[in-house]
Amino acid sequence: MNRLDHKVCVAPMMTHTDRHFRYFLRLLSRHVMLYTEMVTTGALIHGPADKLMRYNPEEHPLAIQLGGSEPEALARCARMAAAAGYDEVNLNIGCPSDRVQSGKIGACLMAESELVAECVAAMAAVIGIPVTVKCRIGIDANDSYEALFNFVRLVAKGGCTTFIIHARKACLQGLSPRQNREVPPLKYDFVHRIKRDFPELEIIINGGITAITQIQEQHQTVDGVMIGRAMCNNPYLLSEIERTLYKHPQPQLTRNEILEAYIEYVSKELVTGTPLSYLTRNIIGMFHGRAGSRLYRRYLSENMYRRDSGIEVIRQALTYV
Repeated sequence: MNRLDHKVCVAPMMTHTDRHFRYFLRLLSRHVMLYTEMVTTGALIHGPADKLMRYNPEEHPLAIQLGGSEPEALARCARMAAAAGYDEVNLNIGCPSDRVQSGKIGACLMAESELVAECVAAMAAVIGIPVTVKCRIGIDANDSYEALFNFVRLVAKGGCTTFIIHARKACLQGLSPRQNREVPPLKYDFVHRIKRDFPELEIIINGGITAITQIQEQHQTVDGVMIGRAMCNNPYLLSEIERTLYKHPQPQLTRNEILEAYIEYVSKELVTGTPLSYLTRNIIGMFHGRAGSRLYRRYLSENMYRRDSGIEVIRQALTYV
């Protein structure tokens, strides 16, 4: 099984990394690894699986992130994902929200390393694509390096060779998911030590990385970097990454050229009934730091939810930048 290129990845983010945003991101970069929003095993098994797993062919390389803790259910969903053409299955062991905890999903599973190893092994046994794990450095008071070391050691025995580690612990009580992305301190050294202690594993670092210089610095120690909210706040960073880190030979497209290409996609989706807000909410940060960006963001935000809104809203917003 060939390893995928995880040099730069875009994090799975609920309400953000849907197929429309992923299509838009692929206009900015051909190479970065993209991830879906988390999809629970229950939703796939009992819900509209075809709709939940739908993606555009242009999105490859693409991983689906699953949420669950029952090996048999995860194996069933992994088979579905492989049959649908995904390139990787990622298991969510990092989400701290109360809702997913109640379903024994996400970061709470860091306290059950052996179960996570069983889940990984069950999926790896039935598919021929990589099974990866996204986790935290710890949870609550169980946040020592030794605890993280033992978690990685046991889960690796289950067949996981790629770990995406958010370099913050998760506080399962008292902090919201947003606060869990900001309040617990970043401990990059924990992730760096994991790479030193497990050189045979592929280690991807996540958390607080927003600039190319930070990515390049992390590449000196770990195998790859995963970027999250920076992709929503400043998606054009991905074009800079493509040019700088992947040495793309073609001239870099301007922000306007990329949006013109995206408008073609938006036009087709509007015909199928997709609301404009679903298609434009993640392009609001496209002109981050540029003159007129505030007016561009404001116009989009105030007009994309109107029932009669169409591509003219995007074109009018572009007149402000």
